[in-house]
Amino acid sequence: MRLRVIAAAAAGALALATGVAWALPAAAGTGTDPTPLALRLGRQTLPANDGWAAGGTGTTGGSAADGAHVFVAHNRAELVAALGGDNATNAENATPKIVFVRGVIDGNAPFTCADHADPGYSLDAFLAAYDPAVWGRTSKPSGPLEDARVRSAKNQAAQVNINIGANTTIVGLRGARIVGANLQVHVDNVIIRNLEFQDARDCFPAWDPTDGSAGNWNSNYDTLSVTGGTHVWIDHDTFSDGANPDSGQPVRLGRRYQVHDGLLDITKGADLVTVSYSYFHDHDKTMLIGSTDSPTYDVGKLRVTLHDNRFENVGQRAPRVRYGQVHLYNNLYQVPQATGDFAESGYSYSWGVGKFSAVYAENNFVALGDGVDPATFVHYWGGTAMTELGTLVRSAGTVRATSLLAAYNAVGTPTIGTDAGWTPALHTTVLPAIAVPFLVIATAGTICLPA
Repeated sequence: MRLRVIAAAAAGALALATGVAWALPAAAGTGTDPTPLALRLGRQTLPANDGWAAGGTGTTGGSAADGAHVFVAHNRAELVAALGGDNATNAENATPKIVFVRGVIDGNAPFTCADHADPGYSLDAFLAAYDPAVWGRTSKPSGPLEDARVRSAKNQAAQVNINIGANTTIVGLRGARIVGANLQVHVDNVIIRNLEFQDARDCFPAWDPTDGSAGNWNSNYDTLSVTGGTHVWIDHDTFSDGANPDSGQPVRLGRRYQVHDGLLDITKGADLVTVSYSYFHDHDKTMLIGSTDSPTYDVGKLRVTLHDNRFENVGQRAPRVRYGQVHLYNNLYQVPQATGDFAESGYSYSWGVGKFSAVYAENNFVALGDGVDPATFVHYWGGTAMTELGTLVRSAGTVRATSLLAAYNAVGTPTIGTDAGWTPALHTTVLPAIAVPFLVIATAGTICLPA
């Protein structure tokens, strides 16, 4: 009974925060078809002015889908079928559609990493051949074993990369989870809500001995990639490494064996994206907005709004930004660790100010754990300026108004200017930062829909 009361309070907070009645069901749905409540949410469009994704034509997803294009997917095959039937061409399928996800979908199933491995690939042989004591540190791996690793990676990519077409809404029912897959949005007008994304693990990470002084392992997959997509609304989702964190991986070739890339990356000319009420936790490279410093397809794009999201125990990139006009407001950051390598239980930074970026950070709440210097929260990646207003920081048991940009500028070189050169016009109500911890903890992440 007490849990029901707490859940009802959370639902009330959701309604207050979003203007949407996230009503709790009297009992879990047990039939094949989604309940009326789920259908109502599936047809919901992004509210007016709710961040950059409300710009231009707005974001409606699959709200116009007819009855023949409303699906419930229980596994990868059903998900691919609902999205158009052929993963190779699903990105071209613009028919309005609503896809509900029920249960756990494993993007790798029924395969394992061993099934994806090319006959010429062996991890033990790879480690022996490219050990820095043998191969050196001046060039990247090449030769038959590296070629076999690349073929193995292509085998896995064909299985775990799942393409989404235009005019699509995907909604998770109670407990819905997508594990070991990389959902990809290259198109216009997509809504993804109420899904838990976990562990987009790379079975064959690349070794680069030239990456840093000691080399690094680099992985391929995000749990969700908006790559060139436009008018995308990502709402009430949860992202993490699940039960397979990089901190639990072994050390190989002197570096932690990293099997994850980003949680949610927005890159390659993506534009008009709103990420709201989502929960990012227990991961290193969290969110990259813009993947290159070269002035090509990103000029004038990468306009993204992040509001009312929760970032807990993430190592870096929350977000790291290039080019885009990015509005960060009413987000909660919980940084419990001392600085250091995240794979060794450390923290690097949160706001990465990259080249040509224009970050506008407004009324965010930051909780810093013992040993975390406020000056590390902002990191210079070649950007010249950002705007920061209304930040509250809790540190050493005290909450006070703090400019994290000023904290960086007091010790960092070069300094970063304090005016990003624009003022956001598309946004919901920007609440005082003092309200953020209660609101975001109560509302961010997946919610309880009928099963």
